Amino acid sequence: MNDASLPTSPSARRPVWTSVLWAILAVGLVLGGAWAYARIKSPYPFYGTVFNVETTSPGLTGTGEDGQPFALSALRGQTVAVFFGFLHCPNICPTTLAALEQVRQTLPEKDRAKFRTVLVTLDPARDDVDKLREYVRFFSPSAKGVFIPEPALADTAAAWGVGYQKSDVKNAATYQVDHTTGVYLVDREGRRRVVWDSTQLTRVDRVAADVREVMR
Repeated sequence: MNDASLPTSPSARRPVWTSVLWAILAVGLVLGGAWAYARIKSPYPFYGTVFNVETTSPGLTGTGEDGQPFALSALRGQTVAVFFGFLHCPNICPTTLAALEQVRQTLPEKDRAKFRTVLVTLDPARDDVDKLREYVRFFSPSAKGVFIPEPALADTAAAWGVGYQKSDVKNAATYQVDHTTGVYLVDREGRRRVVWDSTQLTRVDRVAADVREVMR
């Protein structure tokens, strides 16, 4: 008799279903473990995009708005919001700096001196140190401006993942600068922790919550 013609008994099918059930259980355990691990590694649900906590921020050196040499590493011990923009920016740059000052004002008074905004100009041809100082101080007494000449600026921007280029050029002194609008939050140990797009800064409460978490 041909064994293939025989009906399959329930007992013969049971191992298949058992294997399926075990597979489902295994997948559930793996997914549950992955979720738990993620919660342990980053229990706080950041509003911005999170960097690997072990990643040190790229270097950032130039001339500060006070005319003195500037190095981001000198701000270790403070939490710093780094933004790349330019002074002739019609909307994104001023609203970003205003929002970051609002964030600073929402912090407990004891923490406000530990949070600082740094604006790196992407337009060194027009934005000199004196103009930088006047611009950043308009938004916050604690804000820093950084001037970096080309080609060092291009290298610095690339290291931070910032793109920029001139646009709508009318002449040598009249143009716009298209640029990446991310704001990078650097913790007191010099590590990039979070990046927000400028569109997220309208939620000052959520940005401030991210800052408070990083400052803990």
